[in-house]
Amino acid sequence: MKAIENKKEKENSLFETAFKLFTEKGIKDTSIQEIADKAGVGKGTFYLYFKDKYDLQEQLIARKSYKLFHDAIKKLNKKKFDSFYDQIIFVIDYVIDELTKNKLLLKFISKNLSFGLYSEKINKLIGENSIGVKEIFLKGMEENNIKLENPEVTLFMIIELTSSTCFSCIMKHEPLSIKEYKPYLYDAIKKILMQ
Repeated sequence: MKAIENKKEKENSLFETAFKLFTEKGIKDTSIQEIADKAGVGKGTFYLYFKDKYDLQEQLIARKSYKLFHDAIKKLNKKKFDSFYDQIIFVIDYVIDELTKNKLLLKFISKNLSFGLYSEKINKLIGENSIGVKEIFLKGMEENNIKLENPEVTLFMIIELTSSTCFSCIMKHEPLSIKEYKPYLYDAIKKILMQ
């Protein structure tokens, strides 16, 4: 048990250190040796967990974006909604608001928000039995008798639409501020779901 805890601590230390260095210096200017040194592990230990710093980056993006969706679902479960559409908008709105508050996280995740749902690496992190956005989405589609050719692709499109357009609106206020943009995004999502 102690060995498993120690392994988890080392991995978490590498993730935390890498996030700090990647957001301060950039991925290109951060070396594996620097990550290992600041995390308090040997360089060889780094390679027990990751192929290279880009593998670490991908896993970190997946973890950070997964956490956004996970936190949104926890908040969603404490509320009552009139419709499936309102549930989806609540989750998207929560994620957008968190990214608006934490531009450093948004910049790091960039336009890769879907990693938190679709990365192979995330399946290892969360386990097969967890209930997340995908499961809620698919259940909601079924319960509301919404027939789409491929619901998982539809969810992917919604997340990617949110990710790419919100990045520009939050970081550059282009073509609109995020506050002005949200009604357009939510209308587009509604149309996607009502096909």
